[in-house]
Amino acid sequence: MKRVLLDTNGFSALARGDDAVLAALAAADVVYLSAVVLGELQAGFKGGSAEKANREALQRFLELPTVRTLAVTPDTAEVYASVKHALKQAGTPIPINDVWICAQAIEIGAVVITDDAHFSRVAGVRVWVRDGG
Repeated sequence: MKRVLLDTNGFSALARGDDAVLAALAAADVVYLSAVVLGELQAGFKGGSAEKANREALQRFLELPTVRTLAVTPDTAEVYASVKHALKQAGTPIPINDVWICAQAIEIGAVVITDDAHFSRVAGVRVWVRDGG
């Protein structure tokens, strides 16, 4: 696994010290965090009791040399449109933020680290499986 893209629950598992997620990240050359995931995390921090500590932990993570953030670009929007259309045609919608994350994963060729099984509904998205997948 060379490139990985952390979903929100993947980051949360990392923050809890999940050994499987830690091992997956250690095997990656580059770890991406989407601006969409950053928004979800920050919204969650606002609703929690440890907002300052969580923001500081996120900032430390973002400063690691192998971590990159991903912006949504016009190219991402093109992939998003195709993914969203295919899901609609198949009658298998997924949460809209996850469509964006899938689009970014396809765009950069990254494996998505997530516990959400619905990512597997998207053609072209490789999903990390907790057993080391």
